[in-house]
Amino acid sequence: MANLGIPTNTLQVLEKYNFSFQKKFGQNFLIDTHILEGIINGAGITEDDCVLEIGPGIGTMTQYLCESARFVVAVEIDKNLIPILNDTLSEYDNKIIINEDVLKVDINELCNKYNEGRPIKVVANLPYYITTPIIMGLFESHVPLDSITVMVQKEVAERMQVGPGTKDYGALSLAVQYYSEPHVIMTVSAGCFIPRPNVDSAVIKLTAHQKNPVSVRNEAFMFSLIRAAFNQRRKTLSNALVNGGINTTRDEICKALADMGLSETIRGEALTLEQFAKLSDLLSHA
Repeated sequence: MANLGIPTNTLQVLEKYNFSFQKKFGQNFLIDTHILEGIINGAGITEDDCVLEIGPGIGTMTQYLCESARFVVAVEIDKNLIPILNDTLSEYDNKIIINEDVLKVDINELCNKYNEGRPIKVVANLPYYITTPIIMGLFESHVPLDSITVMVQKEVAERMQVGPGTKDYGALSLAVQYYSEPHVIMTVSAGCFIPRPNVDSAVIKLTAHQKNPVSVRNEAFMFSLIRAAFNQRRKTLSNALVNGGINTTRDEICKALADMGLSETIRGEALTLEQFAKLSDLLSHA
């Protein structure tokens, strides 16, 4: 099959199947062989790896993955793309195509079936609107993960790796850094896609921690604190938590902050991951 990273080959496939892009799925297909090679290299794909690809589209990246990995599980939500994928990937026998919403797939079951329960590598060109739910779903379900290498909106990639006190710092930054080590591999201009998106993208690799960088008694409670803190980021942390439905009182919050040597007027964006973990431990036993 022709290399789909070459634009003319992609256009021929789209024409052959009279394919119409679905805006609801945020479809933008990559047409740059250098970027594709960079993603494979950046993700560190080897012949020992089982790769979960989310949103293979017409199989552009999947071709590269099949060439490099031991096995590829490609999960595509758009049923109109399945016959195209069966065609463009027909020469590879080290793949399976699943027509499903990845948020509804039992990834632990896939890991057991295709990788004997060992950690998998995830590679994806994610629609911008669903980036956070997919990444958080993978982490929070505690599937065996080696890394997640994703193409996302450039601003989202930046948000994943910033620290306290910056305008981009938020719940996503804290969650990604709790579960992984983020590293931007490359930026990708809008002109590398068909159709051309309105913004530039970035490829970011999230290497899963062997051990979380902080220890916290109740992980779910800590993240409920973090979400409440950033849902109303202009408010003080104590006000945001009280208004955010956290099952604790203002007095308990202020006492916990005082115990940590922090002002009761501090905002959530000033706290580090370690401080949120400490606050969570204090309040979950308040």
